[in-house]
Amino acid sequence: MSQEFTIERIQVRILDIPTIRPHKLSFGSIQRQSPVIVQLWLHNGACGFGEAATIGGPSWNEESPESIAHAIENYLAPAVIGQKAGGIEHLLARMDLACKGNAFAKSAVEMALIDALARTLNIPAWQLLGGKLHDSLPLAWTLASGDVERDLQEAQLRLEQGRHRIFKMKIGARAPQDDVAHVSRIARGLPDTATLTVDVNQAWDGNTARRYLPQLIEAGVTLIEQPVAKWNVPALRQLTQELRGALIMADETVCTPQDAMLLAREPAAHVFSLKVAKHGGLLRTRKVAAIAEAADIGWYGGTMLETSIGSAASAHVFSTLPGAHHGCELFGPQLLVDDIVEQQMPIRDFELQLPDGPGYGLTVSLGQLDRFDRALAGQQPVHIDLGQAKV
Repeated sequence: MSQEFTIERIQVRILDIPTIRPHKLSFGSIQRQSPVIVQLWLHNGACGFGEAATIGGPSWNEESPESIAHAIENYLAPAVIGQKAGGIEHLLARMDLACKGNAFAKSAVEMALIDALARTLNIPAWQLLGGKLHDSLPLAWTLASGDVERDLQEAQLRLEQGRHRIFKMKIGARAPQDDVAHVSRIARGLPDTATLTVDVNQAWDGNTARRYLPQLIEAGVTLIEQPVAKWNVPALRQLTQELRGALIMADETVCTPQDAMLLAREPAAHVFSLKVAKHGGLLRTRKVAAIAEAADIGWYGGTMLETSIGSAASAHVFSTLPGAHHGCELFGPQLLVDDIVEQQMPIRDFELQLPDGPGYGLTVSLGQLDRFDRALAGQQPVHIDLGQAKV
């Protein structure tokens, strides 16, 4: 490959973007997202964008926006600058040698690289990832305001708009019996056309899960995400094998292909929640998904509440995956007061439509990047009109 296809430079930004409402989880409430945006240039002038977002800073795992930016600037960028852009696995290996772990940081660099390569070739990114099998994916919405009436109003509006009919609830912050009562009230208020799932975010121990999950299933819940701590594979295995009427989905427990193999052997999950950041990139997401397919485990397209950059990249890799799937929840852009692209991915008939332009198919707004750039805060006014925010 000629020099023009080598990596020339990398820029990293941390953004701070408020959410349209508090987003409550078992470990806290989010009112702002701080995605790390990577901009990567090739010698031929092509530019690609990548993103790594964490939920609640370092509350979800060990990486924070600050640590992600530090790892990229000081270790990962030096490992790949000057290298041939087409050798993606080679570049991943170089990043692994330069910096152990740090899956989120590596995913952002790889994401930007694939975008730049696809734009150079004038093809959509999914063509570099094996070819798409899905033009669109059913799109879920999380009801996480914590208020029953507000959640039901949100759900009704999303149904009327034809945007979502799969709804997830974040639970685990309250006493288990209060969570069950809360979910039951929501379930009674939803029409039969809607599907309800819950995410416990590791908040319960095995005994609590065994006691209260049947009550959630009785209320109408069909998919239960990460009910116990990520290390508690024995409890996941027992719940997977003994519960009837709903599926158990692993999230925090399944990050690496090795994690996927462990859960497949047990077996300790019906479904894997796939997230590009936690797997360390688009190619490694496909490796985890391949293990799921071989083990007859379904997949679900998870989110770290990314902007449209990370959401579109995730949509591209999810579009290439075979096997049984349960839709996706790439609603991050809708939860933010504003986005950093000229036009978001369209949603029609309750499904997210895959963009087919070069790269991830979106045009990034440099003005919006500057608007929310943490390093530029105070140097320019940031106007956020909550009255115009989408609900």
